[in-house]
Amino acid sequence: MTELVSAPEPDWLRDLEERAHEAPMIAGLPEAAGTASAVLMLFGQDEFGGQDVVLTERSATLRKHAGQVSFPGGGVDPGDRSMADTALREAHEEIGLDRDGVRVVGVLPSLPLSVTGFRVTPIAAWWERPSAIGVVDTAEVARVERVPLAQLVDPANRFSAVVPGREFVAPAFEVKGLYVWGFTAILLDATLRLAGLEQPWDRSDERRVPSRYLQGG
Repeated sequence: MTELVSAPEPDWLRDLEERAHEAPMIAGLPEAAGTASAVLMLFGQDEFGGQDVVLTERSATLRKHAGQVSFPGGGVDPGDRSMADTALREAHEEIGLDRDGVRVVGVLPSLPLSVTGFRVTPIAAWWERPSAIGVVDTAEVARVERVPLAQLVDPANRFSAVVPGREFVAPAFEVKGLYVWGFTAILLDATLRLAGLEQPWDRSDERRVPSRYLQGG
């Protein structure tokens, strides 16, 4: 079991919001439109002194994005006070996160999620007082993982995902048995770049997205 560690947020995370708003966070995307939603990019310190991020694997029975890796999050509810409130509420509902131990450090530019028509606002946060997390509803979430950033930036775990028959070539990762592609991987890639953590990797290494991740969009 991963030891729960409390620590101050790193400098790169403190500066992330400002850097994300200085220029287009992800080049070539259309203006964000559609249903408002938010995702929680929750970073923390692991038991080895490095940093990690919380990712979830969606249930294989969902109609949309079944089995895909994502950040905790979802659509805005009428009672939500802000986009950060939406992300924290969804994280509590999906993985049992105790929001009292989380400090929001940045609201990043909203991005379009073209497949579902959502306008997604990434919320960057630091886990000041980590608590136990896990699957709350198996109909929505199959797995919850704290993924070390050291594994995400390792060039051996990075490649370009390709969808046959579509004009889609984008960054992807394979870490801790998770296949991370699509919106989540694109957002992670941009975040690592803005944070100054990215290491050179082989973008010419193109691999087809397994068909099981393409069912239902």
